[in-house]
Amino acid sequence: MVSVGGLIVIVFYFVLLLFIGAAASAKIKTSSDYLVAGRTLGFWMFVMLVLGSVVSGMTLLGVAGLGSTGGWPTFWEQLFVPLTCGVMIILYGYKIYQVCQKNNFHTVQDYLAYRFESPKAVRSIASLAVVVTSLIYLVGQYDAISIVLRSILNITQIQALLLGVFIVVIYVLLGGLYAVAWTNLFQGIIIIIGVLIMAPLVINAAGGLTVINQTLAAKDPNLVQIAFPQAPPYAKYAVFTPLFIISWFFLLAFGLGSAPHIINNVIAVKDKKLFRWSPLVIVGLYLIIMYLIKITGMAVGTLVETGKLTLTRPDDAFIAGVRYAMPSEFVWSFFAVVVLAAVMSTTDRLLLVIGSAFGWDFYKQLFNKDATHKQITLVSRIAVLVFGTISFVLALMRTDQLLAWLIWMGIGIMLSTFVTPILFGLYWKGATKQGAIWSMIAGFVSAFIFGGIHQWVKKLPMHYSFYSFVISIVVMLVVSLLTKKPSKELLDASLTGGFIRGKNNQ
Repeated sequence: MVSVGGLIVIVFYFVLLLFIGAAASAKIKTSSDYLVAGRTLGFWMFVMLVLGSVVSGMTLLGVAGLGSTGGWPTFWEQLFVPLTCGVMIILYGYKIYQVCQKNNFHTVQDYLAYRFESPKAVRSIASLAVVVTSLIYLVGQYDAISIVLRSILNITQIQALLLGVFIVVIYVLLGGLYAVAWTNLFQGIIIIIGVLIMAPLVINAAGGLTVINQTLAAKDPNLVQIAFPQAPPYAKYAVFTPLFIISWFFLLAFGLGSAPHIINNVIAVKDKKLFRWSPLVIVGLYLIIMYLIKITGMAVGTLVETGKLTLTRPDDAFIAGVRYAMPSEFVWSFFAVVVLAAVMSTTDRLLLVIGSAFGWDFYKQLFNKDATHKQITLVSRIAVLVFGTISFVLALMRTDQLLAWLIWMGIGIMLSTFVTPILFGLYWKGATKQGAIWSMIAGFVSAFIFGGIHQWVKKLPMHYSFYSFVISIVVMLVVSLLTKKPSKELLDASLTGGFIRGKNNQ
């Protein structure tokens, strides 16, 4: 039976999203308006866009779920993920913004093609990786959508997925990045306020931090340590060993920050001065939100251990805990929208990144140099519709085990494919076109190889993407040293060198 209160809340929320999308559509005059919001994003719009791109539905659900089973050793995740925002803006963003602004670039693929003088090869490889990683990530977001909507409305998985996919695809089709930025501002406020209210309620329901720590220690003393023993995991949750934590740092602090749905946000700001304080604000907000979510997950684990709550799977921890602590179903429905907002805030950005890859990078840059703004926007919208549908079908086919592997494979591909060419392209004058091409190919292919080994052959002591990341670095160094160096004119124009903010603070 459908919850009437939940239905009212969800209908109001979705109508508001569609209204924002419709309002944003009035501002779409050119492809630049659709893809990068006309480069007009102000401080708080940019902050919430980045925060929303990083804080996904699976982040909220997965963070709480990991906390409910893995305890304090999993807190490294909440230290490294905020760093990705700082790394993205400070190490990647400031330079990329200036180069893209000067050359009217719309995507990070534009920058890579320009820096490595490869309008076809580098752009094609990067765009393919963008589509693959975004599609993988979308499947995880749709799973989170189905968890929330099924919980609120008591509907089937297919109905939940259809409803969620329909809404997010429609407002992205209508308003592009304007709609995504405006909805993320709205949804970011919901997430921050909601978590600040909900987390203390669940933690208090479990008896507070003292009871939580005592319960975790009684179950397994390692749950209250900074890491699990390096020996092969003695339990499924005991994966945060010292070596794994090292690889986790690179995966999250560097890999996630290179994700196109995150790094492309720097291209849309209206002034480089926004990069001065935005890293600190974003990292601060993220730390507060995610640490509360993690402790909420640990509180749910305590409730389960003490017999006050049952849990079907770890990813249900956050919703189960909030539902337990809420006074009524109607009140619970309001707070469930917080999770839904986190889902939508990442899903819409991923869809737009795919649209940008097809409309701007494939169609405009590779097939039709004379494409009009109207044609580019149309192709982008078609790609959003097509891949929104494809990811919906994949979400129906997934299993829980495959889903987890796919999500971390997606981030692993980002680390292995994008980080080396971006970092070396920005800071090493010796990085060459051939080095970038073969580095990206080697990282992309080896990420799947090591991911497959870890999943189906033998568990590796470090996250599998670390091995493919090292391979991409070695290939970049070796091939670049053996091939012709870029011209001084290109290096100067692309701000390549050992500085962060550009020569003479350009």
